[in-house]
Amino acid sequence: MSDMRLIVAGAGGRMGRTLIHAIATIDGVVLAGAVDAPGSAVIGRDSGEFAGLGKNGVMVAAEVEPLLANADGLLDFTIPAASLALVELAAKRGLVHVIGTTGLSGENEKLIAEAAKRAVIVKSGNFSMGVNVLAALTKRVAKTLGEDFDVEILEMHHNKKIDAPSGTALMFGRAAAEGRGINLDQRSVRGRDGVTGARSPGDIGFASLRGGSVVGDHSVIFAGTAERIELVHKAEDRMIFARGAVRAALWARGRKPGLYSMADVLGLGDF
Repeated sequence: MSDMRLIVAGAGGRMGRTLIHAIATIDGVVLAGAVDAPGSAVIGRDSGEFAGLGKNGVMVAAEVEPLLANADGLLDFTIPAASLALVELAAKRGLVHVIGTTGLSGENEKLIAEAAKRAVIVKSGNFSMGVNVLAALTKRVAKTLGEDFDVEILEMHHNKKIDAPSGTALMFGRAAAEGRGINLDQRSVRGRDGVTGARSPGDIGFASLRGGSVVGDHSVIFAGTAERIELVHKAEDRMIFARGAVRAALWARGRKPGLYSMADVLGLGDF
């Protein structure tokens, strides 16, 4: 099979640059295009150059549509509005669409799920192999321990991150909720301030910290009577996310339309 031709959306961002770098180092894929928002400072620049690779001849475009005819897949770590536009374009062309965008609303999620009836979409709050294994463990531990153990999720990211809790923290929260058989939206506590009263049994709490250049630290804490279990993941380089996204694209090639996750890619569905 020929190399998979991938377009990187949001090419000028932290993850976009990392994805361009990852594609250049992974067998079986090639960079078919790079795109960023109109007005971005990287439009017209050589994508390899600002990704630290040296010139690769792939210039950053402001419009993605002209690039789609010569691509097999789209790697999308952008913003919700951009992802919703891209999901329709990718579906029309039959491209694999890997979505790592966070901050999506419930309505956004519904639109993506609808598009997945016509397209192959792999969406995850985090494409790290370690994080996805930890999410599977979180589900199992939450199911095993039950409501005798309170669940608290702590995350910290760099000072440029614009959404909270992080997509990864919410991913862990959903895993814990699934393990408990509850609805996260109904049992989620996103912040505490002032006289809040005692903690309600069964709630899943979130705390978000921002500062410096932290790539991503996450802890899932199960706090029981006289004992505490902590599942921890610390990301040291965005390349772990980029490699996972490329792996997801390769896995998705040739699959039937549907909305998949990294748990599917890694075979963790029945864990």
